[in-house]
Amino acid sequence: MFFRFLFFFFLILLVEWYFFQAIKLFASDFSDSKKKVILYTAYGFAFFNISIGLVSLFYPPPQWNNFFRYISSIGLMLLICKLLGCSFLIIDDVIRLFRWIIHLITAQPEQVTQESSGIPRIKFLSQLAVTFTVVPLAGFVYGMIRGAYKYRIHNVPISSKKIPKGFNGFRIVQLSDIHTGSFLNTNALDKAFDMVVQLKPDLILFTGDLVNNEAKETEGFEETYKKLKAPYGVFSVLGNHDYGDYRFDWESKEQKQQNFNKLLEVQRNCGWRLLMNEHVAIEKDGAKIGLLGIENWGGKGGFARYGKMHLAHKDTGEYPFKILMSHDPSHWDVQVVKDYKDVDLTLSGHTHGMQFGIEIPGLKWSPVKYLYKNWAGLYKDGEQMLYVNRGLGFLGYPGRLGIWPEITVIELKNV
Repeated sequence: MFFRFLFFFFLILLVEWYFFQAIKLFASDFSDSKKKVILYTAYGFAFFNISIGLVSLFYPPPQWNNFFRYISSIGLMLLICKLLGCSFLIIDDVIRLFRWIIHLITAQPEQVTQESSGIPRIKFLSQLAVTFTVVPLAGFVYGMIRGAYKYRIHNVPISSKKIPKGFNGFRIVQLSDIHTGSFLNTNALDKAFDMVVQLKPDLILFTGDLVNNEAKETEGFEETYKKLKAPYGVFSVLGNHDYGDYRFDWESKEQKQQNFNKLLEVQRNCGWRLLMNEHVAIEKDGAKIGLLGIENWGGKGGFARYGKMHLAHKDTGEYPFKILMSHDPSHWDVQVVKDYKDVDLTLSGHTHGMQFGIEIPGLKWSPVKYLYKNWAGLYKDGEQMLYVNRGLGFLGYPGRLGIWPEITVIELKNV
């Protein structure tokens, strides 16, 4: 663990030194006073990032409190933007390397070329490096200040002839990936849950990742969780972050188990029915549908497979329409559509849409699409359907840009 953070620390040093070369050249044509402002600002940001890397060597990130995680996320955001800017410096270094090689081969004096605008190539690329650092940084800052809490309601009609007529118009709100530990206070979640209550859903389903690492993140949020109420209940399942697997300094297996038990207790005390590899019947006007819920089952990416689908599915043959709550959408690809073809609708989360991307009419893109085939929205395979919620909270980067936090309203329709 220490050597990982040591590697990360040296990476920070390298990026900061490399990027500072662009800053110095960028500032060279400014007046002395403006040059000092630019350079001292660059020094300040570099010191900020290096300090975080240094602290991580002796105070491991899994032990950080919420505030320090938030601050360190800003540093990570700066580092990513600088890495993007450095790509232009790499281009220039490659060009200079080839020029140097040609000079050695031909033994001719190296000629310095100018762009038509009179700006040397190195200056132009340095300006691009700074520009392509500042512009994304401005976007990420907006994502932190506004995007993280820019809740969006997605209305999703689900039509099937298998849905009993008594459930025609039945409204389900799906929430996912709250990641309570990423919130500094209850205000933002209160706002989101108030929106849910105003929608007057018949049923509320939460598809995992209530916390980042530990059950203690829920302290002070209990009354907020209790706001979620619906006539047919509030049901939940566990996500990969709910097991405490990403904290590596548990004193014992017993301590980790106590943490897990506390998380289960919190949900039950708040009126949420946690489904642990089991199913329940939802009955309305004499008709029934089956609601199945399993523990986390990672189909890819090395995520844990605690779920036991065969237990949740057992004795569900009487239900004409079945809904499965499974945190990781890759579970649908790997197991559900292959072995459980009578599961009509699967509800998942997990991807967050990577909290970054573009969603406009005619274009839906996020880097997460290269990791997950099904990463946000509704997908179909024959008569089976999967809906992937974009998540309500955030993790790592303390914001969202383009992929906004989601409240899903699913309306069942008999056709």
